[in-house]
Amino acid sequence: MRLFSHTCSNTEIVCALDCAELLIGIDTDSDYPSPVVADLPKLGRDLDLDVAGVIALKPDLVLTSLTVPGHERIVAELEAAGLRTLTCDPLGLEDIYSDIRRIAQALGVAERGEKLVTEMRAAMPRVTLPRPPKVLIEWWPKPVIAPARQSWATDLIALAGGVNPWGALEAKSAPLTDEQIIASAPDVVVMSWCGVKEENYRAEIVRRRPGWEQVPALRHERIVPITEAWLGRPGPRLVEGYRALRRVVDAAAADLGEAGAG
Repeated sequence: MRLFSHTCSNTEIVCALDCAELLIGIDTDSDYPSPVVADLPKLGRDLDLDVAGVIALKPDLVLTSLTVPGHERIVAELEAAGLRTLTCDPLGLEDIYSDIRRIAQALGVAERGEKLVTEMRAAMPRVTLPRPPKVLIEWWPKPVIAPARQSWATDLIALAGGVNPWGALEAKSAPLTDEQIIASAPDVVVMSWCGVKEENYRAEIVRRRPGWEQVPALRHERIVPITEAWLGRPGPRLVEGYRALRRVVDAAAADLGEAGAG
């Protein structure tokens, strides 16, 4: 099978299923695992995919997604060209597990998909804390955009022992005002800015927001970076995001236990 992957999460799922040899091309954002993707043709970022280039590669299957707003246009172009596509549009963790199974089935390795899902579940046990720290994950810094109920990030926070203050909002993500965030008083701010390398995350951007000095996360210096590659990609490396969240939540919980109300 000749396989093209148009999204880094799908590329990582294929590689975790030990099917990397099927890949004939990828999107430009697919950067992991680096030894596998280094020499593959890269045909543009999400909304700028070179569809003609994909057609020229003559793939038997294109793995794509609707996780980026506007991807519908790319999917429509691929399908209009007569290419067979498998499109993922996960919301929560269970949707991601279902997508892994669907991809594995399409590649003829269904048992590997079940094994990968089982391993991911085992690696992310649910933690229950007497007082779950409130965790703000920032997908974007200005305006602040945070995951809402329809997000695997909210699921990860809960598994790690925390709570997303905006986890009841009926949306994938939500732009938040300074007033909303100050009122919710998050105990931790996680910078996981989409499309920005972790080394370019800047805690001072968070610190200088008007009124935020009263937010517990800032008062107790709990502003932490977790690469979006671990939290924002619906694939196997969410396990790394969970582990990073566990460390953050555990540290905050220990501080809250000592400080009472925080």
